[in-house]
Amino acid sequence: MPGLADDLQFRGLVHQVSDPELLVRLDGAPLVAYSGFDPSADSLHVGHLLQLCDLRRLQEAGHRPIALAGGATGLIGDPGGKSEERNLLSEDQVRANLEGVRPQLERFLDFSGEGGAVLANNADWLGSVTLFEFL
Repeated sequence: MPGLADDLQFRGLVHQVSDPELLVRLDGAPLVAYSGFDPSADSLHVGHLLQLCDLRRLQEAGHRPIALAGGATGLIGDPGGKSEERNLLSEDQVRANLEGVRPQLERFLDFSGEGGAVLANNADWLGSVTLFEFL
């Protein structure tokens, strides 16, 4: 049976790597990998499927996936490639959107146990950063 690195390459999911040793490590000791999700809506969409499938493959191979929600960056909004002003979301709306997304993530990832997947929110560490600290 091929290892995770071979499987990802076979499926065309690896285009380029900065260090080939990274692929070797996929078949070794457990690693942590993350993928980001924008909480500007209360539901995931088909565009998230590849990320979710990859996180699941990593978890099935013994690695720990982190679904990183952009709770702080989501407050800014997403112009969707348009030239119009971004729609700003309230903290309550972003929080509600994250609550809607979690059950969908749980359909792909196992959040139970010590080595389970993690849903992290960048608002937890960016929310208290002041403008002066940022600059």
